[in-house]
Amino acid sequence: MRFWRRFLWLCLACWGPAMAQPARAPTTPLVWRISVLYWSSTIAGQVAMRQGLEQEARRINQAARASGAPRVELRGVVAGDGPTGVERQIAQMRDMVAARPDAIIVQPTDNAALAAPLRAANQAGIPVIAFDQYISGGKLASYVTSDNRQAGYLGGEYMAAQFPAGQPLRLVLVEYPLVSSTVERLNGFLDGLRDQGRSYRILNTYRAVESVEGRKAGAAILRDFPQKGSVDVVFTVNDGGGLAVVDALAQAGRTEIAVASVDGDPASVQNILQGRLTRIDAAQFCGPLGAKALGTAYDLLNGRAVAPRILVPTFPVTRETLGRYPGWAGPVPQAFDKPWPALVRTWRGAVRAAP
Repeated sequence: MRFWRRFLWLCLACWGPAMAQPARAPTTPLVWRISVLYWSSTIAGQVAMRQGLEQEARRINQAARASGAPRVELRGVVAGDGPTGVERQIAQMRDMVAARPDAIIVQPTDNAALAAPLRAANQAGIPVIAFDQYISGGKLASYVTSDNRQAGYLGGEYMAAQFPAGQPLRLVLVEYPLVSSTVERLNGFLDGLRDQGRSYRILNTYRAVESVEGRKAGAAILRDFPQKGSVDVVFTVNDGGGLAVVDALAQAGRTEIAVASVDGDPASVQNILQGRLTRIDAAQFCGPLGAKALGTAYDLLNGRAVAPRILVPTFPVTRETLGRYPGWAGPVPQAFDKPWPALVRTWRGAVRAAP
């Protein structure tokens, strides 16, 4: 009997502490693996977004080494422009879902094309953060973009003040209806004109978001409206295509046309400085936008709440405001009163969650 009592005591001594310990919680990985799908390596604003995103990765990793927080490891691919780029990005996103990263960040080439791979990511439990453009179909963990309606609205508001009161504007639109951002910019531009009481007539529309398409659009505008004074305003939804349109019009001597655009490409800013057709360019803060996309993914992976839609402000670059504009990399400037008629007098730059 004494033997068995001693045996039982030894068992309790060995097993008791282990049995009393709570179950270990799942550990946070040392590195979060994040796949990133970029759209273009030729559209300058998108290249700046990529640079901002990758710079934020370096910042996160530097801070993580000091604090012991998880680092990030990026795997990035570029789709490319045009229909080929759309098809390539579908395949790229399917491959990334199959690789099972911790999160996917994507700059969509087309609003609808990635719906099926997004649903596949949803089924696999992989959070997807879209930036710059939206995906129609499936569920995004968050969507980070410039305030594109604001960008277009600033252009319409400003252009309304550049012509005599009561003069209906003859408009030519260079649009791109395949992605959400450019649609929002066009809608905002027309809303800006209307809110200032400016009537207009749309003469024609063309499609362009990159330079090859822009050159074709510029040639088509000159072909369709060869007479000087036949067009008052051209609105281009981005500088990727818009700069080529401006070049075509300027080379043809059509300096009477006023151009409004969106992006803030340094070449477009230079056109404003030189008085070369472009009157306003609503600039994105491309670097901060890319950084916010990665920061949002990092917050999500570390268990912090993120907004479903995040808007980065745009800045109205005109001859009157050039001195306030810091460039694509930011930082976002302080608030100021617009030196032209506006329903909302003060421009304020703030990253904000949107409904």
